[in-house]
Amino acid sequence: MTLSPLAQYQALTQINVSPDEAQTEALQALDALFQQLHSAEIATHIKGLYLWGDVGRGKTFLMDLFYHSMVNTPKLRLHFHRFMAMVHQRLNQTYGIREPLTYIAKDIAKQYRLICFDEFFVTDIGDAILLARLFDTLFAEGVVLVATSNIPINNLYKGGLQRDRFMPTIGLLKQYTQEIHLNGRIDHRLTAPNKSLNRPASLTAPSMLFTLPSIQTPEEIYALLQHECRFISASCNALQSDHISICQRLIPIRAAMGKLAWFEFNALCDGPRSALDYIELAGKFKAILLSHVPTLGGEIRSWIKARGTEDGAIATVTGERQLAYSIQDDPTRRFISLVDELYDQKVCLIIHSAHPLESLYQNGALSFEFKRTYSRLIEMKRWLAN
Repeated sequence: MTLSPLAQYQALTQINVSPDEAQTEALQALDALFQQLHSAEIATHIKGLYLWGDVGRGKTFLMDLFYHSMVNTPKLRLHFHRFMAMVHQRLNQTYGIREPLTYIAKDIAKQYRLICFDEFFVTDIGDAILLARLFDTLFAEGVVLVATSNIPINNLYKGGLQRDRFMPTIGLLKQYTQEIHLNGRIDHRLTAPNKSLNRPASLTAPSMLFTLPSIQTPEEIYALLQHECRFISASCNALQSDHISICQRLIPIRAAMGKLAWFEFNALCDGPRSALDYIELAGKFKAILLSHVPTLGGEIRSWIKARGTEDGAIATVTGERQLAYSIQDDPTRRFISLVDELYDQKVCLIIHSAHPLESLYQNGALSFEFKRTYSRLIEMKRWLAN
């Protein structure tokens, strides 16, 4: 048997991790779950964990300790938005199958005993409606869920359209997971003095984030970054096109050489982009330069949205509803999704902006969500600095 999460944590505190008493309850629960999964029969139903708290509390760090300790358990660890993208892709491949969600969930359960979700957060009504049937089958098949989130279970999809259809999912999570609040006051991403940032070195990869003072030619940028990126060399061939195909759609690209790509902000974040685009993009490159990043957020205004026109294929009652958000919040949502995917796949991010990172988002309706993004960007920057 490999070292348990608690044993790994204790070993790391002797090297480069600062112990945090606020993590104790979650760590003990993960250690107990580790023991249960190693000793239980496959058919045994075991209660999972739902770890929530503010950004930088160490939720992902603890979950990853647990995940990597489960050596002989069939397991899957994904950012939640990537899992949902996978489910939607598979739904498109199940035409003609009766009860496709049940079919997909049973197939997933055949492959994995343990599923770990990072950043459990529901904003899309389509996802909200799918999850009850999906989770009901997964739990019935004995799948154990460990999830991290910034919000408690009861507040998931709060204020969302037709939230009553999401309530069964909340009930399932409360039934099949133990909810633990990591309520410490330290943001380990902002205070950690070394490259681990309360994350084992084996779980990180070199990455970077910094602001460039001015836009330069592709050749000058590559020369600058060659000293920082081992995968950029003089022998790398430059892309001979001003567009790149992502999810079978053409996206404007300023330049590319080897595994480094240069996009303007509007190309990736202002327009019809989805998590699927960012998943494929992160798989193609090891570093992305994002230039002309504007200030995001801004003054919150009330907008009228007609129901039934922008809510996908989900049937809704026709009418009007009030939405309060900034005109820049749609691009901000895409930027948050892009950062999440690059962070998850350890892709380097280089930002060019006329505005400092700490004032990049200004008082929009997504201040809560962007707080996590800011924390992740700081951590990504420190990966390079150390």
